[in-house]
Amino acid sequence: MEKKNRPPVYYSVYLQLDKILNAQLPESDKEGIKANDEMLFIVIHQSYELWFKQVIYELNIVREIFKQPNIQNNTPDIYNSVHRLKRICSILEVLVMQMGVLETMTPLDFLDFRDLLRPASGFQSIQFKIIEASLGLKYDQRHGKSYYLSQLTAEDVERVKNAEAEKPLLLLINNWLERMPFIKDENYWKNHDSASFWSKYREAYAGSLSPGEQQNLTVFDSIFIDDKNYSPDRSFSADASRSALFIMLYRDHPLLQLPYELLTTLLEIDELLSMWRHRHIHMVQRTIGKRVGTGGSTGADYLKGAADSHIIFKELSELTSFLLPRNALPQLPESLINDLSYRQ
Repeated sequence: MEKKNRPPVYYSVYLQLDKILNAQLPESDKEGIKANDEMLFIVIHQSYELWFKQVIYELNIVREIFKQPNIQNNTPDIYNSVHRLKRICSILEVLVMQMGVLETMTPLDFLDFRDLLRPASGFQSIQFKIIEASLGLKYDQRHGKSYYLSQLTAEDVERVKNAEAEKPLLLLINNWLERMPFIKDENYWKNHDSASFWSKYREAYAGSLSPGEQQNLTVFDSIFIDDKNYSPDRSFSADASRSALFIMLYRDHPLLQLPYELLTTLLEIDELLSMWRHRHIHMVQRTIGKRVGTGGSTGADYLKGAADSHIIFKELSELTSFLLPRNALPQLPESLINDLSYRQ
């Protein structure tokens, strides 16, 4: 392939540094107030927004993969998805650690310019709301719904609502799990009725419970046995929940290793988002105490409520309550074992 005649690329032009490095305009400078830490405050939040942009970019790639009606086992799609989700985890780790830089700003340093920011607030971060919606956080699950869009411009409200109208990653993962044939394809269970698999598993699981864990069996039945009473409030369907648990149980089989990595990476994203939120809570408590946020929220109390309710993949994490040790797992049909293995 011949190279086209292209002008040379210059570092600062390529990175648009003139725009980026001149985009810090402290409000304290406009007012002639000495507030040296406002520059740090701006740079930290601008870098957060750049990382949010990258997270959205990676999420959109993964969502496009899972929008396919079928994902073949011999394509790189699942590996690519896991790779990009792990990249999101690495970015979220940076966001958590970056909080330590912001914490070098003392409460008095912040007070030098805090009142000049009203009513601007991190609560108005459109990109973070889009990340939450793209992952699968539903409007009904949001803490402080009445306040959720009240601080946004009409244009930004539309952007958020458009993001919420798209199929989130949680729903796409649910649909992918529902399509998995391993637990419901009759060809695998000709001599081992698939329903009997869950009966055998239930028996082994019941025998593993201590007296204080007996309530777990009722929950197990409501998810894996009794479809008629399956809760309509759950994010994952009964078939998707069965497939997810099956992946966790038999993850050592080659064909299930990447799906297992994918599920655990989703849980890691939830964990890192929770770590970021709780680090934010502690920083706010230390910096402004019981005062309200610049956007009018209840400050740390609002952040606590959001941290407790904005857990997107909690139904996957709850499946670990129903695991058994490997030596207690029901034996799979030989044909299924073969199809879960690398082809000879």
